[in-house]
Formats: sequence, structure tokens, C-alpha cells
Amino acid sequence: MTETTHQQHGDGTRSPEYRLAQNALRGLRQDLFHDPFAYRPLPSRHTDGPFVRRLPARARAAARHLPHAVVGAVALIALAAGALGGGLPGGDVLALLTGLLCAAPVVATLVRPIGAFWMSLAVTPVVSILGGDGWDWPWMPGAFVCHLAVLVFVALRTRPRTAAWMWVLTFAYAFLADVFFGGSYYYTNSAPMLVTSAFALLVVSVWHIRRAAEQEVTAQQTVTAHERSKRTALEERTTIARELHDVVAHHMSVVAIQAEAAPYRVENPPPELERAFVTIRENAVAALTELRRILGVVRAEDYEAPDAPQPTLADLDALLVNVRDAGLSVEKVMTGAVRELPQGVELSAYRIVQEALSNSLRHAPGASARVEIGYVLGGLGVRVVNGPAPAPNLIKPSPGAGHGITGMRERVTMLGGEMTAGPADGGGYEVAVFLPVATVNEGDA
Repeated sequence: MTETTHQQHGDGTRSPEYRLAQNALRGLRQDLFHDPFAYRPLPSRHTDGPFVRRLPARARAAARHLPHAVVGAVALIALAAGALGGGLPGGDVLALLTGLLCAAPVVATLVRPIGAFWMSLAVTPVVSILGGDGWDWPWMPGAFVCHLAVLVFVALRTRPRTAAWMWVLTFAYAFLADVFFGGSYYYTNSAPMLVTSAFALLVVSVWHIRRAAEQEVTAQQTVTAHERSKRTALEERTTIARELHDVVAHHMSVVAIQAEAAPYRVENPPPELERAFVTIRENAVAALTELRRILGVVRAEDYEAPDAPQPTLADLDALLVNVRDAGLSVEKVMTGAVRELPQGVELSAYRIVQEALSNSLRHAPGASARVEIGYVLGGLGVRVVNGPAPAPNLIKPSPGAGHGITGMRERVTMLGGEMTAGPADGGGYEVAVFLPVATVNEGDA
């Protein structure tokens, strides 16, 4: 029983050569025998190329049909070669029929490329018979032009494997024609056909491979840029969430402590007041616990909360001093009635100014900058603009990681504000931000 099983298993195991041949025949059947006369019209040419884009509108519209015009021109050449290249006179009906037979497969590549290849193989012996006492065998001049053009056009529209199979079948036809039917002819042009077609198909295949590689690289670069953008946004959101966690956690802790200490500041407080403060403290502690549970997941394992309080706009002067020491000439302009804003708004405004000035130092060394802080009704306006770097500058710009503008936008978006960033009118760069602040009416206070 074991021996029988082993024999059955051995019979079912195929050698690598057998599998290779089987895959090759499967590819041949799929490329050239499966629905060979399927309707596949030649698409129009794209007009977004660097050269075609510069053409006038009418010429650019006509350029869409350039591939069809090329096929038509080659078909006319095959028609002329077939009508004039045989042993019959050019004006004879058979000569005209020979030219039409040579042009038909070329025209067929516009709509049925694989079928055009089979038509070209079928037309070749017919043209040889109609050509009379022509000197060329097995391809008369018209058939030579026709078959070579069909090979190139079909290879351009398919893939390298199909081009290889077409050349193999062309070689098989040339071999059979020379061995069995080429004895009465003085000259055989099978070698020129095979060499010329092999070189042409090799060039087309290399073009296909290069184009596929470029498309793959472009797609990979697009995916990489998208992933990098998502990762950058996630990193910035993580940083913002950490800072907001610290701000909100501080205020909720203060609320809990004050609610716990408030009853002791009042002599003989009513029970209702004590219960109210107990409820306030319990809610504050519960909210703080939930906040730490939700936002704590964004902290890295090695993240440590800063010992110093988060910076606000009151710390802007110290930031400007550091920037001036780094070589950036910067001035600050304050407009409006200065007032205390929510800590999240002041922290975001400080970080935006900090990042904008860092970008100025990085991308425009030696330039001057201007920071404008405007306290307006309903919000805070921040504008940071730097001039162009001086022309003779020994300090070269240093590229950054590309996170600065993304981080600013994330901060502004989380606060429901608006932001514009781009080149300034006189050169340099400008960042303008508006952060809304909800107003509190006196009656509501």
C-alpha cells in the first residue's frame, strides 16, 4: 500500500521543465489564441505632455489623433510597397489587390491588434503567390513592410511576452517557408526580417519595462508621500493632545482642590452647599480620570510631563530674545486691548509664532521678521512675515522635515480657526492665523 501511494505521488509530480513548458503554452494561448479578434480600439493620445502642452489649442486637439495618423501613414506605405514591389505592373488589378492586402493588417491594428497579427501571417503567402516572379521570399516588399509594422504596433499595444510569442511564430513561419517552399526562389529575406523585427521588438519591450518601472516608482512615491503626510499629522496631533492634556488636567485639578477646600472657608456652611461642593469635586475628579484615560494613550512610553508650566503669549518676549541671539532680526507689534485668553489659545499662538520664526531661521537665514499679535473682538490674530534672505549670504538655507506648516494647521483646525501660509508680496514668507475666542457677556459671568 505504501509503494502504491508513492508511485501515485511520483506520477503526479511534474518536473520543473514540464511546468515551465506548460506555463509557456498557457501564456501563448492567453496572448494570441484567446479571443484574438476582440475589439480593442486604439485610444487617443494624452495631451498633457511637456511638448504637446505648449501647442495651440487646435494643434493640441489634433495631436490626440497622432497615433491613428501614424498607423494610417504606414498603411499607405505598405499599400504602395505591395502594389509596386511585386512582379506585376503597378496599374494591374492584382497589383492593387496585393497593396490592399498589405495595408489591411496595418489598419486592423487600430481596432483588433492580435487579429491583425494573424491577418499579416495569412496575407504573407497570398501576397507571395500574387506577386508572380518576385525575387524576395517569403516576404514580398509589401508583406515585409506590413508584417514588420504590425509586429511593432501590436507590441506597443500589448506586453513584452506577447511580442516574444509573435517573434517566435514569425521565426516558425520563416523556417517552414524556407525549408518546404523556398527552393525555387533565388533569395530569402527571412534573416533580415527576423533580425530587424527582433531589434524593433527589443526596443519596444525595453520601453514597456521602463514605462512600467516609472509608473511603479511614481505610485510608490505617491503612497510614501501620503503616508508621510498622515504620519506627520498624527505626530503633530499627538503633541497637541499632550499639551492640551496638561492644560486641561491642570485646570481640572485646581477645580477639584478648590471644591474640596471651599466648605472650610465658610463658617457653618449649609448642608446643601457642602453637598454641592462634594458633587463638584467628584465630577472634577471623574472628568480628570476619564481625561487621563483617553488622552493618556497618546503619550509615548518615554514621555515626561514638563516641570515648567506651558508657555503663553506673556513668554513671547523671551522667545524673541532667543531668536535674535540666533541671528534673526525680529520686531513685535501688539494691537488691541491685551487680555487673558484661554490657555489653549495662548499656547497654540505661542507655538505658531515659535514654529514660524524657526522656519524663517531655517529657510531665510539673515532675513528680518515681523510678529504681529492682534487682540480683536471674538479672537486673536497672529501674523508672522519674514523678508527674503540677503543675496550674498554665507549661511545656506537648511531644509526641514516638513512638519512645521502641518503642525500649525493642526493646531488652528483643532481650535476652529483659519490659517493662510504662502510667499509674501515682496519676497519671503507669511503666516497669518486667526484663533476664535468665545466672548462671555457680563450677564452670563
